[in-house]
Amino acid sequence: MGFLDAMIKRSRLKSPWIIHFDCGSCNGCDIEVLACLTPMYDVERFGVVNTGNPKHADVLLVTGTVNHRNRHVLKQIYDQMPEPKAVVSIGACNLSGGVFKDSYNILNGAYNVIPVDVFVPGCPPKPEAIIDGVVTALDVLKAKMGLGSAPEPMLMPGDADDGTPAGAVGDNSGQEPDTAAHMNNAG
Repeated sequence: MGFLDAMIKRSRLKSPWIIHFDCGSCNGCDIEVLACLTPMYDVERFGVVNTGNPKHADVLLVTGTVNHRNRHVLKQIYDQMPEPKAVVSIGACNLSGGVFKDSYNILNGAYNVIPVDVFVPGCPPKPEAIIDGVVTALDVLKAKMGLGSAPEPMLMPGDADDGTPAGAVGDNSGQEPDTAAHMNNAG
């Protein structure tokens, strides 16, 4: 890796450009994502810039329920982003389908359409959690660029040991998680 290439990679990490795609939500998560850009949280002080063009974006923020109609648009936006890229799934609806889980038209999470690097749970998640998700996505980008090691995956209650979210494709456990164990792990 040449000096110029290393400098370009480091500068991408210091000023990541994000693109936000709403798959069709109640706007609760979208308002929290936009709150990150307001002067109260001001993610731009960290160099994070919101862009409208996927060809310029490093991190994709996805909210809302993924269904059969918008999965093609989500996949197209993901494919237009340059490598390396990171995806942050925000909110309960985007992680697992939320209250619409197992509906006839819901795909139960963005990870069923595109590879997701960071999951930010909540309904809606707080802006601090979204900022933390973007920072974790930067660690993922750093590892994909070969400038560091991959972050340790954070498992949520009900997740498989390999990091697969509960109810993900290939999860054949079919068992409901123990709610008492969830309460103990909730922190």
